[in-house]
Order: sequence, then C-alpha cells, then structure tokens
Amino acid sequence: MIRLRDDDTGAAPVEFVLVGTLLTLLTLGVLQLGLAVYIRNVVHDAAVEGAYHGALADTDPADGAARTARLLDAAVGDGLDAEVSARLAAGATGPEVEVTVIATLPLVGLLGIPAGLEVTAHAPRERFD
Repeated sequence: MIRLRDDDTGAAPVEFVLVGTLLTLLTLGVLQLGLAVYIRNVVHDAAVEGAYHGALADTDPADGAARTARLLDAAVGDGLDAEVSARLAAGATGPEVEVTVIATLPLVGLLGIPAGLEVTAHAPRERFD
C-alpha cells in the first residue's frame, strides 16, 4: 500500500525555483519595457533636434538627417538599426522640414521588430522676409 505524507517537507526548493523564475521573468519584462520606452524617446528627441537643425537658414534637410543619425549613434550606438530621411514639406504656415526615423522596436535587448518604430518630426523652415 502507498502511504501519503501530510507534511510539506521538501516543498521549499520547488517553491523557490517556481517563484524565482516568475519574479525573474517579471523583472526582465519591466526592464525591457523601460528600454523600449527609452529607445522611443531617444529616437523622437533625435528626430526633433534634426528637424530643427535642418530648418535653419544656412542648412538643408540633409544636414538635419545627418545630425539625427549622429545623435542616434551617440545615444544608442550601433545596436539600433535606424533609417533616417529628411525632406522639405509644405506646412500650414509655409515650408517646413520633415525628418522621419524608422527604427527597430526592441523586444529582447535591442533585437526586435524591424521598422516597428516610425517617428516623424516637423520644424518650420527659417526664412527672412
């Protein structure tokens, strides 16, 4: 006959492994969410800075795109795959510079969905009239 034990002897190691795994995954998920929000904010700020730089009277939109790419490299490094483009667009109050950044949306570290994050920034073109 099989005899059942009524005590919980030996359950602590199993409980530790199960709860520890769950808490570790939860912590890593929160850290990854923080990284994704950070990357989104960095990409947005770089696009805005590039648009304002490209809108200056003595520069062109290509200078704004180059500045955006430099800012992304300085803030994130080569781990972020981003494509930067800039163009002169017609705005409501006149010409404006539009800088678009298409980047990878990070899911595991900096690896993630290619072209999953698209940010566009606008700045009015500086003019003297």
